[in-house]
Amino acid sequence: MVSRSLCSAGYDSNEKTFDKILIANRGEIACRVIKTCKKMGIKTVAIHSDVDASSVHVKMADEAVCVGPAPTSKSYLNMDAIMEAIKKTRAQAVHPGYGFLSENKEFAKCLAAEDVIFIGPDTHAIQAMGDKIESKLLAKKAKVNTIPGFDGVVKDADEAVRIAREIGYPVMIKASAGGGGKGMRIAWDDEETRDGFRFSSQEAASSFGDDRLLIEKFIDNPRHIEIQVLGDKHGNALWLNERECSIQRRNQKVVEEAPSIFLDSETRRAMGEQAVALAKAVKYSSAGTVEFLVDSKKNFYFLEMNTRLQVEHPVTECITGLDLVQEMIRVAKGYPLRHKQADIPINGWAVECRVYAEDPYKSFGLPSVGRLSQYQEPIHLPGVRVDSGIQPGSDISIYYDPMISKLITYGSDRTEALKRMEDALDNYVIRGVTHNIALLREVIINSRFIEGDINTKFLSDVYPDGFKGHKLTENERNQLLAIASSLFVAFQLRAQHFQEHENSRVPIIQPQVANWQLSVKLHDEVHTVVASNSGPTFSVEVDGSKLNVTSTWNLASPLLSVSVDGTPRTVQCLSREAGGNMSIQFLGTVYKVHILTKLAAELNKFMLEKAAEDTSSILRSPMPGVVVTVSVKPGDMVAEGQEICVIEAMKMQNSMTAGKTGKVKSVRCKAGDTVGEGDLLVELE
Repeated sequence: MVSRSLCSAGYDSNEKTFDKILIANRGEIACRVIKTCKKMGIKTVAIHSDVDASSVHVKMADEAVCVGPAPTSKSYLNMDAIMEAIKKTRAQAVHPGYGFLSENKEFAKCLAAEDVIFIGPDTHAIQAMGDKIESKLLAKKAKVNTIPGFDGVVKDADEAVRIAREIGYPVMIKASAGGGGKGMRIAWDDEETRDGFRFSSQEAASSFGDDRLLIEKFIDNPRHIEIQVLGDKHGNALWLNERECSIQRRNQKVVEEAPSIFLDSETRRAMGEQAVALAKAVKYSSAGTVEFLVDSKKNFYFLEMNTRLQVEHPVTECITGLDLVQEMIRVAKGYPLRHKQADIPINGWAVECRVYAEDPYKSFGLPSVGRLSQYQEPIHLPGVRVDSGIQPGSDISIYYDPMISKLITYGSDRTEALKRMEDALDNYVIRGVTHNIALLREVIINSRFIEGDINTKFLSDVYPDGFKGHKLTENERNQLLAIASSLFVAFQLRAQHFQEHENSRVPIIQPQVANWQLSVKLHDEVHTVVASNSGPTFSVEVDGSKLNVTSTWNLASPLLSVSVDGTPRTVQCLSREAGGNMSIQFLGTVYKVHILTKLAAELNKFMLEKAAEDTSSILRSPMPGVVVTVSVKPGDMVAEGQEICVIEAMKMQNSMTAGKTGKVKSVRCKAGDTVGEGDLLVELE
């Protein structure tokens, strides 16, 4: 449910900090902060929207205040309501977590005006690092490596071309006030620079109300490596090693690790010292992160500074033994740092996977919503930490980020940490929502990832046609078929089992089947399987190959540990139907198998098949969300690929297009409607 720490940070109970802290956030990060506050003897106040009233963070806190309805603008970003909650509960300090108001200087100013401590840096640092042009100038002044580029604001398209030629192509044109990939264009020649200037300035104006652009050298295929820094109000600052964050989709991190397999001690020290120089230049006093792009020759360039606690901070805690939330609270109270740079170790290796309620088969992850019908974290395994804010029965809603948890594994070296992650992903039970465990598991066992040959384009390079799940080898396929067949027979034997009472009126004749002859369909291929059992072991013959499958066969458990010819596997039987369909999670990926006895398979040939729906004439929502715009009405002619409507889900806008050319027959949605996955939007004639 919440983080089980692998950190060894001690706490001095004589060191007084705050009596009560309000956490201006929700979900896993609110739970994470509350956990440290409890350890430090600090009372906590949770804020929540009305739909989050029974959330885990609300239950964990000592007090809770509702700050508005579900939309973030009316609750977690509602400064007036949050300030009122602070006054009402008399909280002395506020921890903002990440996202929401964590880097909002106006919020920090409001708190200062009320003599409430903001657990983060001061407003000067937030402002300086929040503006890309100002932060780059400050970085240069602090002798931090910056990406070659133009420091000022680009006036027009002609000046953009002149600057791009001076820097050398390719160049990145981006909004000064931007973020989240908006207002950014890569240009490889003069013409693309002119177009890029026009589009980026328009996007920047509409997204941020600020059309200022800057141009810098585009680093092709870089790594994204960041340095964790920690500063106090006495001029001290430390670097707490690096985090490798190159595995990304849509500029969002998916897998992180510490340390980086790519850095040597010399480069690590150079990056750390530059990060500290920048922190000192802005008098930084809290935990913060300096992000760098690193090219193949280990040249590194300042990207930006995040003036808050990062999502991926646990991997740093694992290898240093520090509790970063505890350090932030100490610093906010005015205490000097307890450690010197020489005290900061790299002990072992830590890997973090971001577990999302997303469908990884759609653009590496389109949001999924639903209720967690079953949820079990793999914290029984060694070296596993789970930071989450959910429990069985929790809802993943369209209003907030679809993160389920952060799954962290720690080992003495990278090999052990990755093996533990593989086991943890196999032992993670999540039912009721679609999740991305299949993608996460494929990434960590990929040969390129294991060798450390990664960059920010890793996912699109490895899966150019999109993610398709684990590709079974012949041996793995036979293992899956043998496990599925053994499960089928185990279920059949359980169904036949009848405890005969002495006074039973009807004598029960138990049918003894020596060999089960089965027909198993996987990926449109039918396999002949013969299975027989002797106690806990099934002898299974798959297309002539013999395998032995052993297990306790506890069919009530969501997890099943089996041994196939001595190879241990953890599988999950997600669903089983009377018609023979079975869904099994094996090696992270869910496989649909259809198992029938030989007789049933013969008879099944006479069954009529259901005609497939003609999906070219209808447009269904691929995900749950809110309809932003509808561009057509009944009677309109549309061309194949033409935009029909836009759906927003989890802060992302998705364009829905026509599957064929035709006339609009009916429109089943309007702007503002909430739609579910699979809901009919538009029908063509």
